[in-house]
Amino acid sequence: MSDLPLEPSSWLIDPDHSSIDFSVRHLMVSRVRGTFQSFSGTITVEDGTAGVVVEIDTSSLTTRNARRDEHLRSGDFLDTHDHPKATFESTGMTASGDGYVLTGDLTLRGVTKQVDLHVSYLGRNGGVGKGEVVGFEATTTITRQDFGITIDVPTETGDKVVGDAVSLSFDVEAVRLQTP
Repeated sequence: MSDLPLEPSSWLIDPDHSSIDFSVRHLMVSRVRGTFQSFSGTITVEDGTAGVVVEIDTSSLTTRNARRDEHLRSGDFLDTHDHPKATFESTGMTASGDGYVLTGDLTLRGVTKQVDLHVSYLGRNGGVGKGEVVGFEATTTITRQDFGITIDVPTETGDKVVGDAVSLSFDVEAVRLQTP
């Protein structure tokens, strides 16, 4: 698979049918999972490749625990007061096996790092009342310290309370934009 099987087109990510989720190890024996409830983005297909821009409202995170969510919004973690948005902007795409690697710049907490998203194209559909839709899944793992999230609280046994690796998952449904 060398090219994305879409003709030149533009798509708007549908936040009602998409999700941006994260998970991180807790006490090195379990995972805490969460989601960002507010985000937007576009996908532009040209010459068999995709350009992707996503903006995430970092204060919209939820792990279903209000106390933990407030701590994650604090300066110890995402510092949503000073950094209310996280962004991803693609810089390139290559075929990889039966999917793609979408390379881009992730900015989180004011720090920008290059990341690779492993993308699966899920297909397209005529939609139901809203027009043509397309679907993708993408995953990556980042190291929180790379983005200035350096809090380390050791346990009595010397393990960390919060793991270093953070898994990110993007499940995207996008609606085709009509060209004038």
